[in-house]
Amino acid sequence: MSKTPSTNYVGFATLPDQVHRKSVKKGFEFTLMVVGESGLGKSTLVNSLFLTDLYSDKAIPSAEERINKTVDIERSSVDIEECGVKLRLTVVDTPGFGDQLNGLNSWQPIVKYVDDQFNQYYRDESGLNRKNIIDNRIHCCLYFISPYGHGLRPIDVQFMKALHKKVNIVPVIAKADCLTKTEVKILKSKIIDEIEEHDITIYQFPEGESDDEEFKQQNLELKGSIPFAVIGSNTTIDVNGKKVRGRLYPWGITEVENPAHCDFGMLRNMLIRTHMQDLKEVTGDVHYENYRLQCIKSDNATPVKRTGRMKRESVIIEENNEKDRMLLEKEEELKKMQEMLKKMQAQMDQQNQNQNRSTTGIV
Repeated sequence: MSKTPSTNYVGFATLPDQVHRKSVKKGFEFTLMVVGESGLGKSTLVNSLFLTDLYSDKAIPSAEERINKTVDIERSSVDIEECGVKLRLTVVDTPGFGDQLNGLNSWQPIVKYVDDQFNQYYRDESGLNRKNIIDNRIHCCLYFISPYGHGLRPIDVQFMKALHKKVNIVPVIAKADCLTKTEVKILKSKIIDEIEEHDITIYQFPEGESDDEEFKQQNLELKGSIPFAVIGSNTTIDVNGKKVRGRLYPWGITEVENPAHCDFGMLRNMLIRTHMQDLKEVTGDVHYENYRLQCIKSDNATPVKRTGRMKRESVIIEENNEKDRMLLEKEEELKKMQEMLKKMQAQMDQQNQNQNRSTTGIV
């Protein structure tokens, strides 16, 4: 028996389906930055996360080359499709960071790159053609912390303090298979204490945005796991007849996706399956808005009020004069363009009339 729609049914309940179809057709884009000294397994972890090979032709510098090497910015993009959903993944690597004997201001090229992406987006957004804006803003920064120390190094602190108001920083402990479970727990506690001590803001998981108890519980588990202790490997090993990705040692096997061995699964779930969209929204609603308002303030000295904490409501505009001014400027531009078109049309009409007269005179 077919169901007939209720007389009270309007149809706007299908809006989520419409948005879903349009989003899937358009595709998605995500930009991930990885920062950390050489040898911490950044490339391997990225390949493990997205099951792709972004660094097949990457050259590994020698120890002599690393001594005087400066920080470079390398972008790699790949199109991934899963179940009909397309993702344009861009990974920004920072080879050379933390490799110098003198790491003073080694984070400045990274800060400049982040600001350049904001500036480019700001210029594109202020232009007339806003439909095809390419978003190269950094949506998430995985910061790799060495497992061989006893917490954060000075360069770690300085880097995060320089970028924590510009990007979503997610700290990870690299090569966690070098540590015992007890050592991992101690190191995590030490890192969190130092982050709070230096007043560094890392990515904050959203609270109160869902009534789903399972999602709330997942958020609590993710919060308790930061910094994520991870292991990366693209090697497949046979364990009791089952193929798993991991590392083989004389004393045993560490499985990448085994939650008892590391937090790789939690990091992947957070980064891809549950919080990718939130990372993009925080980038646009908080970090980019902070940059945008600084640009407006520096150009026009508009009174701006900021809240102390970085929340979605952290930036409040007291006056809308700037928006009105920008709209008026665009209207003036459109009027000028229309006047130019009218003049061109009048000139063309005049030329046609002159040609018609000359032709009539000849006849």
